[in-house]
Amino acid sequence: QVQLVEAGGGLVQPGGSLRLSCAASGFTFSRLHMSWYRQVPGKERELVALITSDGSTNYADSVKGRFTISRDNAKSTMYLQMNSLKPEDTAVYFCNADGRRYALRLYWGQGTQVTVSS
Repeated sequence: QVQLVEAGGGLVQPGGSLRLSCAASGFTFSRLHMSWYRQVPGKERELVALITSDGSTNYADSVKGRFTISRDNAKSTMYLQMNSLKPEDTAVYFCNADGRRYALRLYWGQGTQVTVSS
């Protein structure tokens, strides 16, 4: 029943911007830490940004200053604003919900493709 649905990926030129969203259902969204990960074929999934249940944020060094993670608990939705995009940002971006504090598991969205290319 837990569902994470991502949207907003696409093709963008270097220096451009994109805004990803993750709509959550099937759990109490406000209680869980949420994260964005990304992955390229043949590579490990990489943590991009996280936001805790109380709104604290953390970013990978590679995206700090360019990406902003946020959440709207009233809408059970998490966002990732991506600015000054680089070709190295090209990846499939995944939404993650961390239920481990409640004896549950990590939940994943289906992923959305972000391609940064000229």
